[in-house]
Amino acid sequence: MLFRAASLSLALIAAPTALLIAGPAAAQLGQSQGYKFLQAVKDSKNDEVIAFLDKPGATVVNTRDVVSGEGALHIVARRGDLPYLSYLLSKGADANLRDGKGETALLIAARLGRTEMISPLVKGGANPNLGNSSGETALIVAVQRRDQAMVREMLDLGGDPDQTDRLQGFSARDYAHQDTRSPAIAAIIDATPKKTRRAVSGPKL
Repeated sequence: MLFRAASLSLALIAAPTALLIAGPAAAQLGQSQGYKFLQAVKDSKNDEVIAFLDKPGATVVNTRDVVSGEGALHIVARRGDLPYLSYLLSKGADANLRDGKGETALLIAARLGRTEMISPLVKGGANPNLGNSSGETALIVAVQRRDQAMVREMLDLGGDPDQTDRLQGFSARDYAHQDTRSPAIAAIIDATPKKTRRAVSGPKL
């Protein structure tokens, strides 16, 4: 009886220790899988990417790089790979995932002039008015690029020309009017009526 009691006590002591060891190991395995997935996306190793995402219950599609915060969508948007981007969206990639600077795949696509990616991203769930850490939206980026086609695209997809950034407190409309070298951009934006904004309700004195 004493031997059994001692064995049971040792087992109870060992169990939490085993869990503590298994916990970090499992977490490390998850991080390792996410790292391998992102590396496969970077290297365009299609078979490996498909194998990762076809696993039942796979969640690696929204893995973020531990240094840059970039996800798979950021990577493919940066290199202009539309088929890859569409595939990742079909596998549940979060179109509003932000990197370490608050940049989304939509902002990256806008910044690099990848107009063909704008509509698939918004239709895939990207918020057209989600700004980065400075409050810069894809429409503001398009205005600053003087990209008429992209400005029209963003407006058609719900971009708000009167949403201000945090850096200067200016909107896409403001930036368009400040840039005298591209009056066509201001004309395109001015053709879009200002949205009625609800007043903030508060106590009446």
